[in-house]
Amino acid sequence: MAGHAGTGEAGRRGSDVRSDCWIAVEIAEGGGIQLELASKVKALYGRSIREGIRETLAALDIENVRIQVDDQGALPWMIQARLEAALRRTGIDVSGDARPEARANPRPEGTAKDRLRRSRLYLPGNEPKFAVNAGLHGPDGVILDLEDSVHPNEKDAARIMVRNALRCVDFGQSERMVRINQGEMGLEDLAAVVPEGPEMILIPKVETSAQVEQVQAGIDSIQKARELAQPIWLMPILESAQGVENALHIALASPFVAALTIRLEDYTADLGVVKTPEGTESLWARSRLVHAARAAGVQAIDSVYGDVADEEGLLSWGKGSRAMGCQGMGCIHPRQIRTIHEAFAPGAEELQKALRIVEAFREAEEKGLGVVSLGTKMIDRPVVLRARKLVEQARATGLISDSDAGQGDDGEEEVK
Repeated sequence: MAGHAGTGEAGRRGSDVRSDCWIAVEIAEGGGIQLELASKVKALYGRSIREGIRETLAALDIENVRIQVDDQGALPWMIQARLEAALRRTGIDVSGDARPEARANPRPEGTAKDRLRRSRLYLPGNEPKFAVNAGLHGPDGVILDLEDSVHPNEKDAARIMVRNALRCVDFGQSERMVRINQGEMGLEDLAAVVPEGPEMILIPKVETSAQVEQVQAGIDSIQKARELAQPIWLMPILESAQGVENALHIALASPFVAALTIRLEDYTADLGVVKTPEGTESLWARSRLVHAARAAGVQAIDSVYGDVADEEGLLSWGKGSRAMGCQGMGCIHPRQIRTIHEAFAPGAEELQKALRIVEAFREAEEKGLGVVSLGTKMIDRPVVLRARKLVEQARATGLISDSDAGQGDDGEEEVK
């Protein structure tokens, strides 16, 4: 909430708050910086918190202000984000750059367009406590969400929080994703996050290729102005009948579209039907998603499974999704990640067959043969390519050992 002219506040306070803080500011005409600090870690970090606040104020050219802080163990980058949001809500012209020092980028070259995306974990952009340890759960991607999980009154604060998280949080091997808002608000989101090197942008409620083109133009403009070269992939989200009908055009709207996904809660609401655990009401739409994605040469990614407690149902849904041709799905809780990875893993028989195909292709190449056969069957090149991809993913996820880690009894790599 913005408060009265010259005042502003941001964050949360109360006994149920953890890893966050509440900050109220009042711009003054004189008197310098007057800071009242209450913190559960004041004895250990009180001086550091005060120094950080003063550094932020100096960076934003704020000299006279009264500040009240109620801290529940927030990290420095979180406190900075709450303070900046509170200052901007005063209505004054806030200049300068108060972004925290960035950690070293673990992947300055970005991620591969076709990288493994079995699971993507949604994290509310205005809930810093979820971001800190998200990478430890091992999802293939983490989504810092600025859209549906953020209240309209908190969009501005969430944007700063996500910007700082991209600079400061180590998400491990997880792909760093951001779901932006629609239209002009989404372009404001891009201005904040693109300079921090997200590896994928999720575009909500896409119904036409023009929406993708607008986001791509926004990214291009920001990257050109800042001389940034890292690729930022796009994942449009289909959420309506019109979006599903235009799936192929949407997938082809930019060469940086790497995946296409669907949000079934909104899609079924648009149809006026009930979303069921069996998913029969959305079978056609998900099939259309897969066909459009394959035709465009991008990944097909399924929706989330909403019942966190139903592990058996999630496993069944995930296996069915993989059988349809999807390569992953979303998750709304860390406990779903392991089950999703299990659902999208190839079975032992499927993997052994892929290994045999790859070996047969290698032997055919060594002999200079133009035809690959396995037993009495001829193997087409697309089948070989799929088998290679399956083996590569199995090796990357530890389902099979490296070539020097031991062989099975028949000379093939051991399937774990």
